[in-house]
Amino acid sequence: MSQHIAKPRTTAVILAGGTGQRVGLSIPKQLLKIAGKAVIEHTLTTFEKADSIDDVIVLMAPGYVPDVEKIVAKAGFKKVSRIIEGGATRNETTERAIAALGEGLAEGEDLNVLFHDAVRPLLSQRVIDDCVAALERYQAVDVAIPSADTIIVTRTHGEDGEFITEIPDRSRLRRGQTPQAFKLSTIRRAYQVASGDPNFQATDDCSVVLRYLPDVPIHVVAGDEYNMKVTQPVDVFIADKLFQLASTAAPEQNGEEAYRELLTGKTLVVFGGSYGIGKDIAELAESYGATVYALGRSTTGTHVENPEEVDDALSKAYAETGRIDYVVNTAGVLRIGKLAETDNATIEEALKVNYLAPVQIARSSYKYLAETKGQLLLYTSSSYTRGRAEYSLYSSTKAAMVNLTQALSDEWAADGIRVNCINPERTATPMRTKAFGQEPAGTLLSSEAVARTSLDVLLSELTGHVIDVRQQDPTAAAGKASGFEQALASVLDRQNGM
Repeated sequence: MSQHIAKPRTTAVILAGGTGQRVGLSIPKQLLKIAGKAVIEHTLTTFEKADSIDDVIVLMAPGYVPDVEKIVAKAGFKKVSRIIEGGATRNETTERAIAALGEGLAEGEDLNVLFHDAVRPLLSQRVIDDCVAALERYQAVDVAIPSADTIIVTRTHGEDGEFITEIPDRSRLRRGQTPQAFKLSTIRRAYQVASGDPNFQATDDCSVVLRYLPDVPIHVVAGDEYNMKVTQPVDVFIADKLFQLASTAAPEQNGEEAYRELLTGKTLVVFGGSYGIGKDIAELAESYGATVYALGRSTTGTHVENPEEVDDALSKAYAETGRIDYVVNTAGVLRIGKLAETDNATIEEALKVNYLAPVQIARSSYKYLAETKGQLLLYTSSSYTRGRAEYSLYSSTKAAMVNLTQALSDEWAADGIRVNCINPERTATPMRTKAFGQEPAGTLLSSEAVARTSLDVLLSELTGHVIDVRQQDPTAAAGKASGFEQALASVLDRQNGM
């Protein structure tokens, strides 16, 4: 009978010793906020969610350990086991990590270790999993991507400046990223050998293995263009935009019994529930046992642009059921035309219904959702990333819904309220039919499909996300697309969408 060999524990080491001088900051760049959270929090979130990672330790810039401790405590990260001060150099920081990892290990016990730059917050789960899988066969693993640029080697000649001395074959060149993954015994041995070299200096850990353990092969895992390092001021802007545009895949649908178990006894208020997506959400939730208040101008006489009517609707639902768990707003108007030719009444209607109403609904819902730790669900349009001619009012207010979602999810996080935004591609709704007439069958999403995804989001733990609902996502079909790869596909699609 074969003996089962347990897999070694896998620890992620987050290297956060940088000071932020190149970005021109007075604080370490890993504490800079991008998309509403510190860079290091985004990075830690990725490892927290990775099934292949057992625990995480952080090596932080001296003097800033308490800042990370606060971030970890507030976010509720369970995998972060230690936060310790890093060294004066990258090598010294790695050596401190190796020493910490070795504490408490039994003789002969080994670990898988992934060293990752804290300022690479866009790392995908795919890269993490590929690194861990590669350690089943190799002792050292690097992550790299092909170089799109021609690389030149130069030499300086006094005051004349730089001159090219060599242009290497680009097909063999790669741009190194992190994580870099090792068996702990291997990286420890490499540093032990390196310690005997009085000129030892390295900017990454694979180079230490390459130089001091030349017989150890270093396997290369394919990286991601999105796995950028926030080093220069422009990187801060790019990373922030990528987070802003990144959409999240809809959570997997629950089984029928799970829907019933999760929704029975819950109260759902739907503004814009007279027809289309709102009506379908209301009927679906009600079929699973929720108490639903489907509100709309044509059915209940509820005008979302009137704050008093919104307040009355919510207080009535609360008075009758004693709770409000979910608030959904699908109400909206689509007015197409050149802004210079649009009258004041049309502009006022668009702003009131598409922008002010969601703001009022959010403000009025807060006290109820704080009580139940519930969720507010808003809706945007596929045109939110880029305004289109004759859609200026609609596109701009839909972009505002994304920003409102992201802002409120951060603002209300301490109260346990989740806020998300659904971004359906072109959907067959009465509002769309009124604007565009009948369109070819099969070219539009059904409102029922959007309603089903909306329900899944309501029942998930997601917050602060834009969830794309699409008929077919070619990048997701590959099974390994990151949220940022999906974001790029979505942005390209939106150039032609509404």
